[in-house]
Amino acid sequence: MTEFSKAYLAGGCFWCIEAPLSRLIGVHHVTSGYMGGELDNPSYADICTGTSGHAEVVEVTYDESQLSYADLLKVFFTIHDPTQLNRQGNDVGSQYRSAIFYTSQSQQQTAHQLIDEIDNSQEYSDKVVTEVAPASQFYPAEVHHQQYFDNNPYQPYCQIIIAPKLAKLAHLFSDWIKPD
Repeated sequence: MTEFSKAYLAGGCFWCIEAPLSRLIGVHHVTSGYMGGELDNPSYADICTGTSGHAEVVEVTYDESQLSYADLLKVFFTIHDPTQLNRQGNDVGSQYRSAIFYTSQSQQQTAHQLIDEIDNSQEYSDKVVTEVAPASQFYPAEVHHQQYFDNNPYQPYCQIIIAPKLAKLAHLFSDWIKPD
């Protein structure tokens, strides 16, 4: 039986991270949810206030024999702007921050190493502001937030914001995408 690993990533709206990551070879499941705050069992309404301390995150369940944590993070850093503090595009607030919630020292080291590589590459004009913090309690989001793009592909937000991320993924990481 395959033993799966978990990664917890925040990069703006969880719909925008869930859709691309769920298409990667080795990813078994992606669940949208909340992490990093003080409130137990937060709801989407609680998160939207920006006062709960939580970020919109995805829990990625994946097979490291097919997809390394470093490669998962490379895709993550490509599909959002890790230099924007507490925002992604028009989504503004600490709930939309860029964050990596690590579950091991190895994940922490890999995250810092990749951030250093990105900063040293000068790929962006600004430094990476992605928070790297220990994983805390993960709270799955409400059912209607799960696999949002797949269930609502023609919704305007999906077409304007998420579809271009999927196109970028297909262009840059075509060998890493699951066959249809």
